[in-house]
Amino acid sequence: MEIKVMPHISDSADAPVEGARGPGRLTALRDLFLVVATLVLVKQSLLPITQLYAGPASTFSAMIVATVLLRRRGMGWRDMGLRWPESWPKTLGLTLLTMAFFVVLTQLMVPLADYFFEDVGTSDRFSHVEGNLVAYVVIMLLVWTHGSFFEELLFRAFIINHTSGALGGGLRADIAALLLSSAFFGYRHAYYQGWHGALVTGAGGFAFGVFYLWFGRRNILPLILAHGVFNTLGQTFRFLGIEE
Repeated sequence: MEIKVMPHISDSADAPVEGARGPGRLTALRDLFLVVATLVLVKQSLLPITQLYAGPASTFSAMIVATVLLRRRGMGWRDMGLRWPESWPKTLGLTLLTMAFFVVLTQLMVPLADYFFEDVGTSDRFSHVEGNLVAYVVIMLLVWTHGSFFEELLFRAFIINHTSGALGGGLRADIAALLLSSAFFGYRHAYYQGWHGALVTGAGGFAFGVFYLWFGRRNILPLILAHGVFNTLGQTFRFLGIEE
């Protein structure tokens, strides 16, 4: 697939960095701050009211903010990798490879997480799903919006690209962006999975991030599909009362 480099946007206070994707450093940093602030503030504001919907509400809100910011820069989610695949067999193959890499990295992280923290699972956040068809349908809607499309577009596409751009672009900036986005992704799950779950989830975010840097900027769909399948399996097992 042909790699499409995102357009640079310059102004008198924000010249684009040579080789960077998207806007210049200051613009990338400003947009990154606005999206991350939305993710944090909306979720933290809603957690005292609802643990179940605080996360989804924050990603829905951040998607609106991110979309507006991209449009203001003359870009869209296509520039971040959300495109119709040129080859579905290749896309499905990359989805399976992504899933395998995710499983390997998360399982490698489990012993380290076990050493430092207690595994609290999901703290009964989804216990209402078991045997409840209506709750299962609602969760499936969230899985294939908040839990697959929105999280991949925000935590991989937007945050990695804009962090890298804010750091000047290039391989070192990409690696730093990968590490920071993975840590933030893990932190986002600590409120109901504890720090054990945050470490394991962060490792999963790292796996997705590596593949985003590899092919996701051209086609992020394998990451979205892999994320959605994992969440679908987990919620389906929970609905059926099957131990994961």
